[in-house]
Amino acid sequence: METRELRYFVAVAEELHFGRAALRLGMAQPPLSRAIHQLERRLGATLLERTSRTVTLTPAGSVLLREARAALDAVEAAERRTRRAATGHTGVVLATKAGASGELLAKLLDAYAAEPDAVAVDLFLCGIGEQERALRDGRADVALLHLPFDSTAGFDTEELRTENQVVLLPAGHPLTGRPHVRTADVTGLPDLPMPRWPGRDGTYPDGPGPQARDHAQLGQLIALGRACWIAPESSTAQLSGDIAAVPVLDAPPVTTVIAWPPHSRSLAVAGLVRSATRL
Repeated sequence: METRELRYFVAVAEELHFGRAALRLGMAQPPLSRAIHQLERRLGATLLERTSRTVTLTPAGSVLLREARAALDAVEAAERRTRRAATGHTGVVLATKAGASGELLAKLLDAYAAEPDAVAVDLFLCGIGEQERALRDGRADVALLHLPFDSTAGFDTEELRTENQVVLLPAGHPLTGRPHVRTADVTGLPDLPMPRWPGRDGTYPDGPGPQARDHAQLGQLIALGRACWIAPESSTAQLSGDIAAVPVLDAPPVTTVIAWPPHSRSLAVAGLVRSATRL
């Protein structure tokens, strides 16, 4: 299979509409349809079920979508890291979610900077869930990920910290007077819905909550009484006075890990990982 065919298939599988996929790819629909048919013949498998009104993935199509995304990310990562090496860049790019693990991140950067062979660390501050993708497609060399929310499949990892979660509420909300709450108490609040975050394609899922793209927007929505959010308890270190935090007893613990590609031979990545595991 060619990367061009995989890109075509991913576009159709994500859009579930040949017309929208063709528009996204900047091509006409007939050659796109022919390319998908040729791919199905070559694989000997039906990837998409088509009717006059709908397009759906078959089980084989779901497998190819997952594998094609990984393959395209790997190709993109190879290109990015090669170009970076060709420029003589000797630093390391660390991806982390903006507003998360602030204290841990500061300690990690200070500990690594004290190493005799330390190089420059370029921070890539990401939106929700973006740091995993940045590590897969080569924009980052190493990342701080958060389980169970981020996937570590295909990465080497070291656990750094496990913590409980809290719900972030506007100050003065009735729930802020409780010593703790449960998830049902939070998800059942009609006046404070959970915000909606964009998916891989930039679109937002349907739902009653307001749209949010970054932590600055999230904080403002909570402070204005338009949303609430369940987050690791370390996030309370950066709260403004108009936001309060209450422990959520039944929310799953969050484990922060440092992750890197298993084939990495970067001495800088190895040094950063060593500094992280010593914290």
